[in-house]
Amino acid sequence: MNAPAETRKFEAEVAQVLHLVTHSLYSHKEIFLRELISNASDACDKLRFESIAHPELLAGDGELHIDVSWDEAARTVTVRDNGIGMNRDEVVANIGTIASSGTRRFLEAMSGEQKADARLIGQFGVGFYSAFVVADKVTVVTRRADLPEGEGVKWESDGKGEYSLEPVDAPQRGTSVTLHLKADEDEFLKGWQLKSLIRKYSDHVAFPIRTPVEKDGQPTDEFESTNAASALWTKPKSEISDEDYIGFYKSLGHDFNDPLAWTHNRVEGSQSFTTLLYLPAQPPFDLMMGGRDERKGLKLYIKRVFIMDAAEELLPNYLRFVRGVVDADDLPLNVSREILQQNRNLDRIKSACVKRVLDLIEKLARDEPEKFATFYKAFGNTLKEGVAEDGANRERIAKLLRFASTRGDGAEQTVSLDDYVGRMAVGQDTIWYITADGYAAAAGSPQLEAFKAKGIEVLLMSDRIDEWMVGSLSEYAGKKLRNVAKGELPLDEADKQKQEEATKAAEPLLAKLKELLGDRVGDVKVSARLTDSPSCLALSDYEMAPHLARLLREAGHDMPEAKPTLEVNPAHALVQRVSSEADAGKAKDLALLLLEQAEIAAGAQLPDPAAFVQRMNRVLLG
Repeated sequence: MNAPAETRKFEAEVAQVLHLVTHSLYSHKEIFLRELISNASDACDKLRFESIAHPELLAGDGELHIDVSWDEAARTVTVRDNGIGMNRDEVVANIGTIASSGTRRFLEAMSGEQKADARLIGQFGVGFYSAFVVADKVTVVTRRADLPEGEGVKWESDGKGEYSLEPVDAPQRGTSVTLHLKADEDEFLKGWQLKSLIRKYSDHVAFPIRTPVEKDGQPTDEFESTNAASALWTKPKSEISDEDYIGFYKSLGHDFNDPLAWTHNRVEGSQSFTTLLYLPAQPPFDLMMGGRDERKGLKLYIKRVFIMDAAEELLPNYLRFVRGVVDADDLPLNVSREILQQNRNLDRIKSACVKRVLDLIEKLARDEPEKFATFYKAFGNTLKEGVAEDGANRERIAKLLRFASTRGDGAEQTVSLDDYVGRMAVGQDTIWYITADGYAAAAGSPQLEAFKAKGIEVLLMSDRIDEWMVGSLSEYAGKKLRNVAKGELPLDEADKQKQEEATKAAEPLLAKLKELLGDRVGDVKVSARLTDSPSCLALSDYEMAPHLARLLREAGHDMPEAKPTLEVNPAHALVQRVSSEADAGKAKDLALLLLEQAEIAAGAQLPDPAAFVQRMNRVLLG
C-alpha cells in the first residue's frame, strides 16, 4: 500500500542552504544545470554498477542517458535520467534532510568571505538546491529501478520551508527534476542557451546528454545527443587538447578554476590500467575541515564501468587533494570496498598513482616555479603529512618541502632542504631548524642568537604541523636534522672550555636562581645559545615544543606537565641584577620574569598571566 501524501518541513540546515543559494548565487545562475546533470550522471553510474549483479534492473532500457528539455509555454526546464532512481525514504534522506551531505560544512564556509562562491555548491554535495536559484517551484518524480511502476514518488517544493511528498505511478525508472522558472529567467527557456551550458560544463559526462531536436524554433519529441559523452581518459593523449583536459576536470571536480597540472598515463602488461590525475589550483573547502575523515578520493572504473566515487584506497591520505580517474582492467567487476582493500593488484595501482603525482609535483618544482609556489601554498601542509605516513617516499616528499630561513627575507622567501645542504659550511654535518607558532616567533627566538653569531643558517618552521612532521624526518641527504632548542649544542674545544669557565664562575648565581624558582624549573644552566637575550628554555631531545604542547592542551588532550630547563646569559644586565639583588622579594620577581619571558618566547602558556603582569609592574616601578 502506498504511503499517503503529506507535507513536511525542511531541516533547519537545509532551509538555511536554500536561503543562501537563492540570495547569494545570483551571479552564477547557470550552475543549476551542471549540478542537476551531475546528479543524474551519478544515478546512471549507480544503476550501471548495480546491474552487474542484477541485470534485470535495466529491464529492456539498457541505454542509459540524461535528457534536458524545456517548455516555453509552461515555463519549465526538465532534467531526466533513467538511472537508479529513489524510493520514498531516499527522497526524504537526500533532499529533505541534512543526511550525509556536506550541508553543515557548506553553511560554515558560506558564512565567511565565500558567500557568493558557487564553487562551494558541488563540493559540499548540496547541488540539488541550486535549482531554486532560477526556479520558484521544483517538482521531482522518481522511481527506484527495483520497484514496481506504482511505487513512484513525487516531491515538490517552493523552497520556502516546506515540501510535499505523495505516491505516484511512474512508468519509467529514474528521476525527473522539473524547474518552474521565475519570471525573469527567460534565458533558460532557449534551446541554444541550454545546449551551450551543457557543452560548457558537462561535455565530458560519460553518458549521452540529449536535448530535443528543434523544428521552426520549437522542440520536438525527437532527441539528439549534445555532449561528447566519451570516457576522455580512454582516448590517446595525442587526440586530447588542453581544453579537453580542463573541461573534463571541471565536470569531474565541481571546480570553476582550471586545474594547476595533470598527468595522463596508460600502463600495459600483466596488469593494465589508466590514470588521469589532476592537481587543483586551490584546496577544496573541506580538505582540512573534516577532510581527513571524508575524503573524496579518486573515481574508480573497471573496464569503463563506474565502481565508486571515493576510492580512498588508491591514494594515501596526504595526497587526498588529488582529483581524477583510475580505470583498471584486472579487478573483479563485482568489487566491493572490502574486496578492494584486500586486492593485491591494488597495491601496484596505488604505487603508480603516488609515483605519478610526485613526478608531477617534482616537474612543477623544477620547470614551473610559479605554479609550484601556488601548489605549495595550497597543499604544502597536507604534503608534509606524507613524511610521517609514507616511509617509502619520505626522501622524495622531503625534497619538495619549503621553509623560511635565517638567510631569507621574510616568511614568503623559502628554501628547500637541498638549498640548505648546498650552502652548508665545510665540516657542518647538521641541518639546524627551529619550530614555533608563527614566523615572527621563530625568526625572533633567542635560541637562534649563537647560530646567527657564527653564521650558521637555521630553518624557521612555523606551521603547526612542522613539529610533528619533523619528528619523522631525522635526517636528509645523510645530514641529521636537529632543533636548535633541544639538547646540548655541539661545541668545539675553545667554546667548550669557555662554557665550562662561564658555568664555574656562575655557580652561585645558578644556585640562587634554582632556589628562587623552586619547582617551576627542572634545572638552571649557563646557555651556549644566547648572546643578546637574558634567558631561554632548553628542551631535551625528545621533549615536545611548548607551543605544540599548548595547542594540544587547548584541543583537549592531556599533556604531562614537564619542568623546563632554564638557560641564562650571565653577561646580561638583568641576570646580573638577580645576582646582586639583596632584597629577597625583588630577586624572586626578577628570577620569575627571566623564566616567564623565556616561556613566552617559546610559545608556552603562562600558568598565571595576572601574576606575571603584577610582577612586571613591580619591577618597572621599582
